[in-house]
Amino acid sequence: MKRLLSIIGATILTMSLGVSSAFAQTENYLSIGDSLAAGQTPYQQIDTGYSDLIAMKLGMTGQLSFYTKELAFPGYTTADVLKRVKSEEASDLLANATLITVSAGANDLLRLVQVNPTAGTLAFAQLQTDYALNIARKNMAEILNELKVRAPKAKVYVMGYYFAYPSVHATQKEGTNAQLVKLNKILQQQAEHAGAVFIDVYDSFGLNATNLLPNISDVHPNFEGYRQMANAFLHEYSGSKTLAISSNELPKPNPISFEQILEQVAKAEQKQVKNEKPSPTARAIQGGFKGYAAFMEKVRAKELF
Repeated sequence: MKRLLSIIGATILTMSLGVSSAFAQTENYLSIGDSLAAGQTPYQQIDTGYSDLIAMKLGMTGQLSFYTKELAFPGYTTADVLKRVKSEEASDLLANATLITVSAGANDLLRLVQVNPTAGTLAFAQLQTDYALNIARKNMAEILNELKVRAPKAKVYVMGYYFAYPSVHATQKEGTNAQLVKLNKILQQQAEHAGAVFIDVYDSFGLNATNLLPNISDVHPNFEGYRQMANAFLHEYSGSKTLAISSNELPKPNPISFEQILEQVAKAEQKQVKNEKPSPTARAIQGGFKGYAAFMEKVRAKELF
C-alpha cells in the first residue's frame, strides 16, 4: 500500500520486516490530534513522537500496513480535531483505518493556565477552566461519534495526558494538576461511553518528571517521554508487555524545525504554480499547514500541545 508522509515532514516509520505476527490482521493506523500526536519536541521542532514509535513497533512485528499522522497538528483543540475529522480530506483515511489514536483536550485547558517558568508559578481562573472542560467533554463525545460513522473498521484509543509542569514549585502544582485529573477523567468517561479505549499515561510521568520534560518553558516530552506514552498504548493494545519498546530501540533524533517546514510549504506551492505534480511529502505538508504562520504566533506567545 502506498505510504503517506505525515503533515510535518517527519519520516513515517512503516517497516514491514516479514516477521510473523500473532494478530489476525495488519493495521492501517491513523494518529489524530494535537502536537503530541504530531511529535513535537521540547524545543519547538517535530521529530519522532509516540505514534511514530507505535508505528515502528507494529512494523517491526509485521502488524502494520499503513501509517500517517496527517490528521495531527500542533495547537489543535478538541474543536479543531472535530473539524479535521469531519473534513473531506480525512474521509478516505478514516474509511480505511483499522487503528486510530486520538490526542485532544489539553489545549482546551492549558491555554488558560498562566505559566511563569522562571518564577515557577501557575495561575488559572476556575470558572474559565470549568467551561473549557465542559466544551472538551462535548467535543470529545462528538469526535468519537464521528469516528464511529467515518471509521467503522477502526479500533479507537483515546490518549490521556501527563502533568506538564514538573519544574514549578511544589506548592503551585496542586490546583493545575487537579484540572488535568478532571480532563483525564472526562476523556476516560467519553472513551468508555463510545466503546473506545482510554490510555492512561499520567502515572508514567507523575508530578516531577523533569527527566521526561526537560525544557522548563515547554510542555512537550523528550524521546523517553514519548516512549512511555507509546508503551502505555502497546500494553493496552496487546494485553501484555511483549510489544514494549526498550530505550535502546529508540531512533536517533532527526528533528525538523518549523522554519524548515515552512520552507517545504513554500517549495510545494511553487511547484503547484508551475503545474508540477507535487510529491506526497509536499501535498501532505501543504494540506496540513494552512494557517501555520498564525499558529507560529501562538507558539511564540505561549506553549501549546
